[in-house]
Amino acid sequence: MTRGNQRELARLKNLKKQQDQKKSAGANNKNGNQGVSTENRMTRDAEAMRLKQAAAEARKAADAAKGQGDSKKVQKFDPLK
Repeated sequence: MTRGNQRELARLKNLKKQQDQKKSAGANNKNGNQGVSTENRMTRDAEAMRLKQAAAEARKAADAAKGQGDSKKVQKFDPLK
């Protein structure tokens, strides 16, 4: 009367199928975008990118102020010289 591993395999197969469907869903059907128009989503994403760029520029400015802006992280070494 036992089904062995068949039930577990069917469960895993269904889980994978559901994940694939979620990946292939359009942007409108994803959790963070439900009920948001395309224009609103674009402006929201653009604002997030502006904030991210501003933070990166501030970090670069702070590194340059410390004097780390000009130094390279990896120095080239020529063993023949």
